[in-house]
Amino acid sequence: MSMFKHACNVLIKVNTTQDYNISIDFYWAPMLVESNGDSPTDHLTPFRIVRIKSIEKHARHWVNSDILVFNSYRWWRSHVVNFLKSGGSLLDDRNNVYEEVNMVRAYKLGLKTWSNWAHTHIDPSKTKLFFMSATAVHLMANEWGGMSTMNCYGETEPVMDDRFWESQTDPKMLSILESSLHNLKAKGVNVQIINITQLTQCRKDAHPALYRKHWRPLTDEQKKNPQLASDCSHWCLPGVPDIWNELLLAYIFQ
Repeated sequence: MSMFKHACNVLIKVNTTQDYNISIDFYWAPMLVESNGDSPTDHLTPFRIVRIKSIEKHARHWVNSDILVFNSYRWWRSHVVNFLKSGGSLLDDRNNVYEEVNMVRAYKLGLKTWSNWAHTHIDPSKTKLFFMSATAVHLMANEWGGMSTMNCYGETEPVMDDRFWESQTDPKMLSILESSLHNLKAKGVNVQIINITQLTQCRKDAHPALYRKHWRPLTDEQKKNPQLASDCSHWCLPGVPDIWNELLLAYIFQ
């Protein structure tokens, strides 16, 4: 059985298998803390805003789970993340005051809020914790020898050089995640990282590109140049995600 339910303006997808007495929930909180991206259907904005120390709105839905799998990286990849300093209940109220923070420091502080919550609220004897590492995006074809005006659109083969590393995967941010998980483990909360970053680096051919849900009609310019409307960050199914799901299952059952 599959159903959707709405809680605190965040969509939760619940898949329930009665034969095995389990449910698998998908909870939308792309930055873990509260942000102006919390709506699953209305979140496209160049002005990223967060309440950097506020996580309970989301986290109260995570407690008492047997297994939690977290994932947060891509949404922090903004030149500036705006921390709400003062204002009303709305994150994007024009009278609010914000502090501009670079993405690396913002990511570190966001993970600190999440880590503090996990240390306080998670019982490691009851809940297994996992964190998926970043996955590659393939936005600039010149990085693998293609035209500078192109991206993943039309790609049918992987990059054949296994040393390839696309520019949007920031080693500094990956190190911050590893350090956060190491510090949590030292406090008695073990979070297993599922390192899928290298697995995805070469797979420029595995994105949906133009074959995706379009939330609004294509413009004339996009029809002439399909790469402008191509999705080069999400993944086709069946496809690459099947491999990291196999890795996750291996960790769960070990």
